[in-house]
Amino acid sequence: MDSKKPTRPFRPSVSASILAAVRNRNKRSIGATKVVRSDLLIASYNVHKCVGIDKKFDPDRIAHVISEIGADVVAIQEADKRFGERSGLLDLARLERENKLIPVPVASLYPKGHGWHGNLLLFRAGVVQRVQQLVLPGLEPRGALVADIDLQAGPLRIIAAHLGLLKHSRQQQTEAILDAVHADPSRPTLLLGDLNEWRVGKGSSLHFLKPIFDPARNAVPSFPSRFPVLALDRVLGHPHSLVTAIEVHDTPLARVASDHLPIKAHIDLKAAIAETNAIKDRANLAR
Repeated sequence: MDSKKPTRPFRPSVSASILAAVRNRNKRSIGATKVVRSDLLIASYNVHKCVGIDKKFDPDRIAHVISEIGADVVAIQEADKRFGERSGLLDLARLERENKLIPVPVASLYPKGHGWHGNLLLFRAGVVQRVQQLVLPGLEPRGALVADIDLQAGPLRIIAAHLGLLKHSRQQQTEAILDAVHADPSRPTLLLGDLNEWRVGKGSSLHFLKPIFDPARNAVPSFPSRFPVLALDRVLGHPHSLVTAIEVHDTPLARVASDHLPIKAHIDLKAAIAETNAIKDRANLAR
């Protein structure tokens, strides 16, 4: 009788995953696909409560980085103070004046707060049809904004989220987000924000988002800002053709203003609408 203990399948440790990300950093393509046409530029930015890597609190630097990006829609994470009054940290009047960006209206948890669990969603031009404020499950207080906006290019659902640090919590949170998508799967949808997950394979907590979203698609390193090796920040599209390319906004100011670099995605909303309409037509014919 063989006395050897059964071998367990090898699972790479967290440190091994990080080392693999460092080794593969230079192999990753900034734009995973060639941009054929881009209706919109969408950005996601964890501003780290406006505290830069030099430990200085400087909302002015964050405002300058947002101006550099020049996006039509920007999802901000950690837009409010963490303790005390939890007041908003950005000058919203300045962002509107200089960039024509206005916030999606939310019922903040605190009178002076800007966002929902720190999530702030800004857009340049359009009409907000519906806003849902999700309380995400998990040990930490986390939330997501679900906004249906009719933009000039067409209707878009945007889910702006900041997922938890624990893998089990992230798995629960992705399931809650999918429930919001299933409410109207025919509407082109973006999931973006700091999803706190750098893995892209089956070991990823974002694996549960498939097949609605493809977590392995267009993952680019954005953290830490000085030497980005981990793809913590994501922009995922449904249908998958919605996001045509994604890149990191890597400038001297962005490397200092926060510990995350912003990421920006090129969106072909017209093509995505055509695809979802075709799927809807086939479903109607099958009835």
